[in-house]
Amino acid sequence: MEQKLKERIQKQVDSHSLFLFMKGTPQRPMCGFSAGVIQALEQIEASYSSFNVLEDEEIRQGIKEYSDWPTIPQLYCKGEFLGGHDIIIKMFESGELQEKLSLT
Repeated sequence: MEQKLKERIQKQVDSHSLFLFMKGTPQRPMCGFSAGVIQALEQIEASYSSFNVLEDEEIRQGIKEYSDWPTIPQLYCKGEFLGGHDIIIKMFESGELQEKLSLT
């Protein structure tokens, strides 16, 4: 991965305690998986920032290499990669997501 791209992604991840790389925006998700993660975050009233990977092909491809995870969305908490849709939904359903975000 190109160092400049890695730094761009790292800056986004580090600048917010909860950060979501997604397709679309929270108000208008462009895939069902992104919509599912947004719905889980909204149900627990999590404060988060996001980035629409559809607006930047370099980040859209680079985030997959950065996290070593092949799909989007990707959720980060305090710089740590938590997972994609299936993992986040399982964490939400078990209460682990709320615990991880200290919202319980």
